Amino acid sequence: MGALLFGAFVAVAVLLSESDTGAIFRVSDQIAMGLVGAIFGLACAAFGSPKVRADARGVSVRNVLTTKYFAWSEVLSVSFPDGASFARLELPEDEYYPMLAVQAVDRHRAVEAVRGLRKLHKQAWQE
Repeated sequence: MGALLFGAFVAVAVLLSESDTGAIFRVSDQIAMGLVGAIFGLACAAFGSPKVRADARGVSVRNVLTTKYFAWSEVLSVSFPDGASFARLELPEDEYYPMLAVQAVDRHRAVEAVRGLRKLHKQAWQE
């Protein structure tokens, strides 16, 4: 989607010089339009980057702009509240950390992911 958005802005930038509206578009306007397309394209692509990686020691959560690692000893539970759009890690003091990579729209894959995370969490707490 990001590449499509960028391509659309570049196409508009190229076509700006051939406008019959009476407005004057310079090369700087075309470059600016391409840069705006690049910014929007990268921002759109960033929403496709969330990822969750877990092992016996902890879980690493990459959301849109940040990546954070939690040792299992820091995590109280892995939850997916009713009506929520995504799963989350329950932390001490009533805090939580969202996992945007595990979304309700993924249905059975989200269920499998949460079950797998809960299994790793349980194993870590039993040790």
